[in-house]
Parts: sequence; structure tokens; C-alpha cells
Amino acid sequence: MRTLSRRELGRSRTVLAYAALTKPRIIELLLITTVPAMVVAKGGIPSLGAIVVTVLGGTLAAGGANAANMWYDRDIDSLMGRTRARPMVTGEISPRDAIIFALALEVVAFILLAIGDNLLSAALALFAALFYVFIYTIWLKRRISQNIVIGGVAGAVPVLVGWAAVQDSLSLSAWLMFAIIFVWTPPHFWGLAFRYSSEYGAAGVPMLPSVATPKRTATEILAYTVLLAVVTELLGAVAHLGVVYGVACLLLNAGFIGCACTLFRRETPKAAMRLFSFSITYLSLLFIGIAVDVVLRSR
Repeated sequence: MRTLSRRELGRSRTVLAYAALTKPRIIELLLITTVPAMVVAKGGIPSLGAIVVTVLGGTLAAGGANAANMWYDRDIDSLMGRTRARPMVTGEISPRDAIIFALALEVVAFILLAIGDNLLSAALALFAALFYVFIYTIWLKRRISQNIVIGGVAGAVPVLVGWAAVQDSLSLSAWLMFAIIFVWTPPHFWGLAFRYSSEYGAAGVPMLPSVATPKRTATEILAYTVLLAVVTELLGAVAHLGVVYGVACLLLNAGFIGCACTLFRRETPKAAMRLFSFSITYLSLLFIGIAVDVVLRSR
């Protein structure tokens, strides 16, 4: 087996550093919601070409927004343990190169979606990126404790992009799928922020768990999980989803509310991280259930 040269190793590290700028783990979760939205909009499985274009365009748009987020937040990233290894903090990528990379991704994403899908899907993806960078990252994140509530708009838009890619329009079902992710975002992120509340406090970022009591944080998380259960049931009725979705919805909501109740009783970082981990499973399985339900009924 050939040993990589020092130059090749350096190039590999650079590629990995640029990939890290896009926050790939977050993108994976967004795309899990995009494709099911396309399935519901189509009433079955969309063409492979449409899926590839939408997924690739959405990946580039979200990646560009995440890179811009890291570019702006590089000062506070150096103060938090979980973000100190990010590429601009370590010096692997310069701020100038990072923002050029972010802008390039957004341009390519817009062109790809506009040509491969339609102008509406491209405009929605661009809106999500701009909202995430300018409204959440620059304006809200360092100012108010409800930053992630409003900022959740950006993370919920990919379902609209997927729907628009198929229909070139938006319906009530699309907006309800948007609402599911919007309502899911606060309990999901506050679970993580609960664990790292001291780091957010040290960095001067007023995430709810760092400025409110554990009881208030747990109470708001529980309230959002209950509201989420209501919105998911509304989607089932409006989109005429069947048994597969109904069972998945019931079990997942029971599990999420159970985790929230546990956190409400114990108010510990361990309970918060258990809720955070389950929230990822929750969203993934819920949207997979949506897609499976529609595909099975379309046959």
C-alpha cells in the first residue's frame, strides 16, 4: 500500500476542513426531511433526477449558510469546548477563504435549483440561507434567549424547497411539514444547550438554558413537545396520511414527550442529552414514516 506524501496529506486535511465548514451532520438531518416532502408533493416517488438536483442544491445552500455561520462566529467558537476544533479556530482555513467558499456554494446552489428544478425552490433555499446568516446568526443569536425559536425558520425551509421542487407551489400540507420542524427545533437544540449551558454563558450567547433556570427550560421544552404532537396530528389529517404514519406519529410523540417529562422531573444534563439524542431519531423516523406511508398507498 502506497504511503501518502506530506503534500497529499495536507490536501486531504484541507478538503476535510472545508467539508467541516458545511456542518455535514446538520445537513444530513435537513435532507432527511426534504425527500419525504417531495414524496408527499408527488403522491409517490419523484424522478431520480429531481431528487438528485434538489438534494444536491439543498446541500450546497445549507453548507454555504453553515460556512458563513462559522465565519461570523469564529470569535465565540474559540471560547467553547465543543467548537474549538472548527477549521477557522484552528487556523486550517482563513476567514477570507471561508466566506468566499460560502458565497460560492450559495451561487452554485441557486443556479442548480433554478435550472434543475424551478425558481421557487431556488429562491426558498436562498431565503433560508440568508435568514440563517443575517437574522439568526448576526442579529438574534447573541441578543435574545428565544434566538433558536425564531432562527428555526431557516431549518424548516428545506421541506418547502422539496415541495416546491415538485409542485412549483406551496400547499397547507407543505406549511404543516414546515411547522413540524419549526416547533421541533427549540426542544431539540435546548436539549443540547442544556448540557453546554455554562459554555454558552461564558461565550456571552444567551441560549435559554444559559440564562433561565433549569425548571423554566424544562417547562418550555415540554410545552413545545406537546405542541409538536398536535401539529403532527394535524398533518396526518390534512395530508390524508394513513396507518403507517399514524402509528409512527403516536409512538414517536409518546417517546418525545416521555423524554421531556423526564427532563422536567430531573433537570439533569444526562436527561437533556437523552432528549437531544431522541429528538434526532424522532425527526428522522417521523419523516421516513411519512414517505413510507405515501409510497405504500400510491401502489
